[in-house]
Amino acid sequence: MHRKGSFLMSNCNAKPWCALAVVASFAVAALAAESPPADLVVAQNSTVRVTRSEFEAEILRIPPEMRTEFLMSNKRVGDLLTQMLLRKALANQARSEKLDAKPINAARVNNEVERVLAQLRVAQVEEAADAAFEAKRAAQLARAREMYVVDRDRYRTPEEISASHILFDIKKHSSEEARKLAVDARARILAGADFNALAKELSDDPSARQNAGSLGWFTPDRMDAAFTRAAFALKTTGDISEPVQSAFGWHIIRLDGRRPSRMKSFEEVQEEILSTLKKSYIDQQRDAVVNAIRGDPATEINDAEVKQLVDQVTAPPSGTHPATSTSAPSTNAVK
Repeated sequence: MHRKGSFLMSNCNAKPWCALAVVASFAVAALAAESPPADLVVAQNSTVRVTRSEFEAEILRIPPEMRTEFLMSNKRVGDLLTQMLLRKALANQARSEKLDAKPINAARVNNEVERVLAQLRVAQVEEAADAAFEAKRAAQLARAREMYVVDRDRYRTPEEISASHILFDIKKHSSEEARKLAVDARARILAGADFNALAKELSDDPSARQNAGSLGWFTPDRMDAAFTRAAFALKTTGDISEPVQSAFGWHIIRLDGRRPSRMKSFEEVQEEILSTLKKSYIDQQRDAVVNAIRGDPATEINDAEVKQLVDQVTAPPSGTHPATSTSAPSTNAVK
């Protein structure tokens, strides 16, 4: 642990936030410990402290897919701890000023607490549903196989081709000039010129300098419609198309390879199907809890009280005439 702290310090350049990041590094390591230590202090200033549990709770607000990358940055960790210290210090000042004693402020605080608790309850339901699904994985796997058998075409891969092209951009040439350049290029290729060398030399596609015009493998939905029709109409590897106009200009296309459509095996798609089934199951379990509350027959709305509050909140400030406008005066009023 000492060595890790020394490494962090050596990269800190004495910046204030980095000292906080060093302290935080010990707390981050503790998050993965089998027996976490007591609620140690990970950051502090003259008035407040941030504890390990508070820091952990803040970390858990970061989306899981971003969490590791975030924690690898000393600056981000230090900035987060600085924000937490600032928030806690301001909250302490608010308590000292008894701001939380005002009924409306107390209601706002309570609303935030209930919002967090509601989120925690939803997360609990989803986690329980996830566990229940996994506990019956064998049955779910059998269901996934049934879905695969019933709707096999859903798991069919489309036909793919690999192709290269030379583009004459109609933003750089008139359409007729671009077409003539394409005709000339095709004639040179048919006479024996190397297609890829010409792509590097002539193509207006900027990537051609690096890929020699190669587009790699693609399905029919990936390209411009006119380009796709011409490319997929080529039959034999090495075939060269007539000049083809797309939304980008005029092209010469060479077929480099073809992969026919095929049916994926169940083993290839079973995790995809199981993932779909799990999401559906979790959604159902969560919606059952939420909809039971939404559909509570005892639910009532005090419309009169709500209207009174809305009217009070939307009423113009005292002493202001309702017709008073903050917009600029009309030209008729300016002489």
